[in-house]
Amino acid sequence: MFQDFRPFRVAAGDVQIAGCIGGSGPPLLLLHGHPQTRTIWHKIAGRLTEHYTVVATDLRGYGASSKPQSQSDHSTYSKRAMAADQVAVMRSLGFNSFFVCSHDRGARVTHRLCMDSPNTVRKAILLDIAPTLAMYEQTSRAFATAYFHWFLLIQPSPFPETLISANPDAYIDAVMGQRFAGMTPFTPEAQAAYRAALRSEGAVHAMCEDYRASASIDLEHDRIDREQGRRVRCPLHVLWGSKGIVGSLFDPLHEWSLVAERVSGHALDCGHYIAEEAPDALLQEITENLV
Repeated sequence: MFQDFRPFRVAAGDVQIAGCIGGSGPPLLLLHGHPQTRTIWHKIAGRLTEHYTVVATDLRGYGASSKPQSQSDHSTYSKRAMAADQVAVMRSLGFNSFFVCSHDRGARVTHRLCMDSPNTVRKAILLDIAPTLAMYEQTSRAFATAYFHWFLLIQPSPFPETLISANPDAYIDAVMGQRFAGMTPFTPEAQAAYRAALRSEGAVHAMCEDYRASASIDLEHDRIDREQGRRVRCPLHVLWGSKGIVGSLFDPLHEWSLVAERVSGHALDCGHYIAEEAPDALLQEITENLV
């Protein structure tokens, strides 16, 4: 699905990050969401290489990247650690600054990347999220119902791991298939990739640790930023699905303007999985805004 891309594995501290690179031009890092892999970009990656040197990675704990054992404070899967992974990858490829387009969990990594390495990200596009702290502090019954996995995955190990590992395919069907467009946007090849990734050794535990970190140490980091008045300095372009949950329960532009200095964006005519539901619209947004 990534024809003419070169695969790689890069050491980032004590983990290995898997990805692929292709094209020429300014560097563009693509970061996926949950419970997926870099495969989410397969509908636009090839066309993006006409404009950018495209780097698509699997986040720590996902896909073909390392799935290390976590610490008791979940810091192993903090967005700070995951963001540092991506800086290491890009520097190993020769890029000290770059554009980012990221979805879901990847966009949370990008938020922390912008905060911790403010001179690294030139501009970023964030897809279908509000800031983690805002979403937890404004949790409602409607949000908890639609995003049930946020509250399942943070339960102490091994309870959610036991449930999900018994039938990983059923978990993917529940999380991805119950959104606006069902499973229709996902090609058979992409579905097979997501299912195989979640069945791989350590994947379910790593996924849970990602969410446990977001409900604990990541919130601590975000609160420290807020208390110290630190904000994202690079331009953020925020996109969300008009048929999705984030835009119906939160005001994405308002929430991001509270944590970033320069924010633009709007809704697209799709649900949560923008890269696979509305690839043409996303391609246009990227090429018009990441310049």
